Amino acid sequence: MATKTLKKKTTDKKVSNMTVKELRKLIKDTVLEVIDPDYGLELRPEVEKELLESKKKKEKGIPLETVDIKSN
Repeated sequence: MATKTLKKKTTDKKVSNMTVKELRKLIKDTVLEVIDPDYGLELRPEVEKELLESKKKKEKGIPLETVDIKSN
């Protein structure tokens, strides 16, 4: 299972006590988490290895010319 890698250092911090850099990072991370729920997650090494091996194989799909497209 994927694990969170983000550190929530600002969880107990008041905005008034944050630096501009910390606030920007908090906003950026929050936006990215909303856009991509998997943001900040890491793949397990074995899953990453399988994906890389799969990418190397580059199995081809069906050529577009052979696909029978029927119009509605």
